[in-house]
Amino acid sequence: MSVLATGAAIPLAAATESTSVGNPFVNIGIFALFVGVTLVVVLRASKNNKTAADYYAGGRSFTGTQNGTAIAGDYLSAASFLGICGAIAINGYDGFLYSIGFLVAWLVALLLVAEMLRNTGKFTMADVLSFRLKQRPIRIAAAITTLAVCLFYLLAQMAGAGALVSLLLGIDGKLGQSLVITVVGALMIVYVLVGGMKGTTWVQIIKACLLIAGAFIMTIWVLAMYGFNLSTLMGAAVETANNPALLDPGLKYGASETSKLDFISLALALVLGTAALPHVLMRFYTVPTAKEARKSVVWAIWLIGAFYLFTLVLGYGAGALIGPERITNAPGGVNSAAPLLAFELGGPILLGVISAVAFATILAVVAGLTITAAASFAHDIYANVIAKGKTTPEKEMKVARRTVVVIGILAIIGGIGAQGQNVAFLVALAFAVAASANLPTIIYSLYWKRFSTQGAVWSMYGGLAAAIVLIVFSPVVSGTKTSMIAGADFALFPLSNPGIISIPLAFFLGWLGTVLSKTKEDPAKQAEMEVRSLTGVGAEKAVDH
Repeated sequence: MSVLATGAAIPLAAATESTSVGNPFVNIGIFALFVGVTLVVVLRASKNNKTAADYYAGGRSFTGTQNGTAIAGDYLSAASFLGICGAIAINGYDGFLYSIGFLVAWLVALLLVAEMLRNTGKFTMADVLSFRLKQRPIRIAAAITTLAVCLFYLLAQMAGAGALVSLLLGIDGKLGQSLVITVVGALMIVYVLVGGMKGTTWVQIIKACLLIAGAFIMTIWVLAMYGFNLSTLMGAAVETANNPALLDPGLKYGASETSKLDFISLALALVLGTAALPHVLMRFYTVPTAKEARKSVVWAIWLIGAFYLFTLVLGYGAGALIGPERITNAPGGVNSAAPLLAFELGGPILLGVISAVAFATILAVVAGLTITAAASFAHDIYANVIAKGKTTPEKEMKVARRTVVVIGILAIIGGIGAQGQNVAFLVALAFAVAASANLPTIIYSLYWKRFSTQGAVWSMYGGLAAAIVLIVFSPVVSGTKTSMIAGADFALFPLSNPGIISIPLAFFLGWLGTVLSKTKEDPAKQAEMEVRSLTGVGAEKAVDH
C-alpha cells in the first residue's frame, strides 16, 4: 500500500522500503514515546483531582497563556493540519478559505462569548443558559445538543485515526483499522479517567507546542527551498499542477451558483459554530479570572493564526513538490499531503515526528471532547435533573467517570462503523449543530432581557433538528459518487452544508418562541445575570484583583 509508489520521481528502493509512508517502526516508536511522556504528565496531574472543580475545570488553576495554548491544542485537530494542507495543495486559493474561516471564527468567540460566559457559568454551557431560565428543560436541551456535537466530532476523529494509522503503519483491512480505533479509544478513556480536565489540558498544551513547532520547521524548510519567496513557491505549485487557476478564487466554489451558496453556508457554519463548540466553551472555565479568559483567547488567536499561515506555505509546498495528482492518488487522498511533504523534506524521521504529532492531535482532541460530554451528562442531567441538586461532588464525579467509559465505548463502536465514511461530513455536522442549536441561545441569553425558556427550547431543538434533517437529505449522504450511501439518491436539499438555512431558522425560532411565550422570566435573575456577565461579581473566583 505504498503511497510513494504513485510518484515516478521517487526511487523504487524508497517505495519498497516503506510499506506505507516512511518507516512504520519509526512512526510507532515516536508515537509510543509521546504516549509514555503524556501518561506520566496525566498521572502527576491526577494527584490534585480532589473536587468537582478540579475534575471539570482543572481547579481553575491555569494561566491565560497555558489555557490559550490548550485551546489551540483543542481547536487544531487533524482536520486542520491534514485536511487544510491537502485542500490548499489541490484547490489553491479556495482551500486557504478554510484557514481564514477557522481563524475569523475566534473573533466572534472573543468579542461576543468568552468573557461573559466565563463570568456567568460554573462548569458547562448549560450553567449559563439555565441561569435565568427554567433549569430542567434548558439543561436537558443543552446536554442533548452538547452530546450530539461531541459524538459527531468524536466519530470524525476516531475514523480519522483509523485512516491515518493505516496509511502510516501499513495496516490494511477493516480489522486492523478497528484495532487501531480501539487502542485510541482505550488511551482516551485512561487519559480522561485518570487526569480529568487538568491532565487533558496538559496533554493539549504539549500537543499544541509539538504541532505548531513541527509545522513551523516544515514551513521554514519549504520557504528556504524557494529563496524565502512566496511568489516563487506559488509559481512552482502552478507549474507542477499545470493549472494557473490555483492562484485565483473559484476553483472549487465558483463553478456554479449552488457551489457559491454552499461556500456561504459553510462559512457561516465555521465562523459561528466555533463560538458554540461545547469543548471549546468549557475551556474558559479552567482559568481563575475573566481577565485570564480574555488573555487565553487572545493567546489562542495568535497561535492558531500563525499555524494557519503555515498551512498556506505547506499546502502550496505540497502542491509544488508532490503535485495534486500524486496526492489524490495516495490511499489517504487529500489528507496525505502533509505526510507526503514531510517524507519529501526529511525522510522517514521527519515523517515519523509529523505523523506521531498528527496522531497525538487526534488523541488530545478526543480527550477534550470526552470530558466535555461526560461533564455535560453528570453535571446537567444527573446532578441537576435526576438528583435535583441533592447530590455530592464525589457522587457527581463518580457518574462523570462512568459516563467517560460509556462515551469511550460508543466512540469506539461509532468510529469502527464510520470507517471509510466521509469524515468531512461528520465534522461539518458538528459545526452545523453547534452553530444552529447552541449559538442563538447563548447570544440571546447573554444579550436579550426578554428571552424566555420557550424561546431557548424552540431554538435548540429546532436548530438541532433542522441541521440534522438537512444534512441527511443533502448530497453529502446520497446522490453523488462521493456520498456516504453509494447508489442511493434522496438528496432533496442541494447544498452540502445546512448552515445558511438552519442557523437563521434557529435564531428565528428563539425570537418566535419568546414572543409567543405566556410566562415571564424572573427580572431579578435577569438583572443578576447581566451584572455578573459584565463584571464577574458573584462568579466562581472570576473577580479581577
